[in-house]
This record gives sequence, C-alpha cells and structure tokens, in this order.
Amino acid sequence: MTLESEMPNQHRYIVVEGPIGVGKSSLVRKLADTFGSDLLLENAEDNPFIKQFYQNPRQFALSTQLYFLLQRAQQVQNFRQSDLFQSSHIADFMVEKDRLFAELTLNNDELKLYDQIYQHMTVDAPRPDLVIYLQAPPEVLRTRIARRGIEYEQQIRNDYLSRLSEAYTRFFYHYDASPL
Repeated sequence: MTLESEMPNQHRYIVVEGPIGVGKSSLVRKLADTFGSDLLLENAEDNPFIKQFYQNPRQFALSTQLYFLLQRAQQVQNFRQSDLFQSSHIADFMVEKDRLFAELTLNNDELKLYDQIYQHMTVDAPRPDLVIYLQAPPEVLRTRIARRGIEYEQQIRNDYLSRLSEAYTRFFYHYDASPL
C-alpha cells in the first residue's frame, strides 16, 4: 500500500519538520497538492521581531520566541476547531519544536519564563499521525537560505545553523510521540 492510498484514512495530520532551509514548506505544498490536504504553514515573515532577531539575537530572542509560540498556539487552536474528519492536514511545523529555538537563544531566566508560558499554551496540541523529519548539512541549509533570498535570513550565522541542526537531531533521536 502506498502513502497516497493510505493518507486519507490513516494520516489525517502530517507534520514535516527540520531546520530552517531544509525544504519543509516546499515538501508540505507538494504533499498538499498531491493529496488535496489543507495546509498549516508557519508564517515566520509575520513575526514583527524576526528581522531584528537576526540583527541582534540577544536583544530580540525572547520577543521573537514568544511571538512564534503565541502564533503557533493560535494556529493549533484553529486547527483543533476544524473538522478533523472532513479533510487531511499537512503542517510545516510542530509546536514542540518551538522550545528548540528557545533553548538556543534565551538566557536561563528568559527560558524559565518561556517555559511557564509554553506549558500553558501547548497543553492540548494535537499529536500528528505522522512526522516527516528532514535533515541536511549546515552547508546545504546555508546554500538554500541564500538561494531563496529572504533578506533578513542572510544574516543567519553558520554556527547557529550547526547548533540548530544538532538540536533537531537530539530532539528527534528521543521523539516517540508519533510515527517518525
């Protein structure tokens, strides 16, 4: 049995995850077109702090992370209110990954505050039926980021991409909440 024939019945909610530049959104759009699924997309460009974050990560880390957390929580809440039995959904993010970024960018006190808010915001996040984890070496991520040409992303440092890739690897090494 192929994924295409299985998806409508067994995979109502699929998440594609991985570091920035790995191709999550591109794959999600192709899968949604193939299966006629609804999209649930991360909207990084809507975050009013993201440009400043890449210019000055230390100063804008908390505001950037809290905005993403609140945005994702709202998207998940809207998703939960939709009729899950009427259509399949494919997302390019999972709420649980938000903490990876927080751990990389926040100081200890900020992380404690973030964790308190996170605990209240993610209590009822739906569990994906399937998670597709994409990986690529940091050099490939850098090339793809450069190619897509989003100005503020060009400031992402190579060491940040490496640390982010390692954080994803650790996270998914222990991940067992859904088939991976």
